[in-house]
Amino acid sequence: MKKKIVVLTGAGISAESGIKTFRDSDGLWEGYNVMDVATPEGWLKNPEMVLDFYNQRRRQLHEVQPNLGHQILAELENDFDIHIITQNVDNLHEKAGSSNVLHLHGELLKVRSSINNSPILNWKTDLNLGDLDNEGNQLRPHIVWFGEDVPALEEALQITQQADIFVVIGTSLQVYPAAGLMEFTNPEIPVFYIDPKPIKIPNLRNPVEVIPEVASKGMLILKKKLLSLF
Repeated sequence: MKKKIVVLTGAGISAESGIKTFRDSDGLWEGYNVMDVATPEGWLKNPEMVLDFYNQRRRQLHEVQPNLGHQILAELENDFDIHIITQNVDNLHEKAGSSNVLHLHGELLKVRSSINNSPILNWKTDLNLGDLDNEGNQLRPHIVWFGEDVPALEEALQITQQADIFVVIGTSLQVYPAAGLMEFTNPEIPVFYIDPKPIKIPNLRNPVEVIPEVASKGMLILKKKLLSLF
C-alpha cells in the first residue's frame, strides 16, 4: 500500500509561476486595502471593485503555467498516495496533473450566489454586476473571505489525521485555521517544511525537517529523500 502524503501548499508554490504573493513587497494586494476586496463588508460596500480585483486574478490564470514544484507533486502520485490541501485559489495543481486537491479558501474559476453557498458554478471569464444565479441573485467569487467560515476545513482535518507524511510548501503559516492543520497529525509522522524564509513552528511534537528553498528546488530535494526513505 502506498504511503499517504498530505501536502499543505501556500502562495509560495505559485510564486514561481508568476502569481504574486500576499507577503511580497509588490504583492497582488498592493494598491488595495485587504478589507475592501477580501471581506463580506467590502463586497457590500463596493461589489464592482471586488469583482474587478478577482477578474484581474482570473485573467492571469489563463496566462500562467505550473512550475516544477507543482509538477513534482503530480509525479509523486506514481509512488505515493498524494493529497494536496491548498490555501491557493489558482488551479495550478490541477493543471500540473494532481488528482486530489482540496481548496481551503475557494477557487478563482468558480462562482456562487451572493445569498447561498450553492450551487457552485464553473466560471472562466470576467464576473460582472448583473450576472445572476437562477433565482436572480448576484453571483460572487467562490472565495473564502476574511471573517467567513472555511467549509472545507472538516475534510482537511480528516485528511490530515490520516497522513503518513506531512509536507508544508510555501506558506508563512500565519493564516489560520490552515496554519494549525499540522497540529492534527499523528505526532510520530515526519513533517517536511519547504520555504525560503521558514519560520519556527511552535508546539509541534513531530520530527520536522526544514528545507530552506523555493518550492521547485525544495521539491527536487524532497523527492529524492522520499524515494530513498520510503
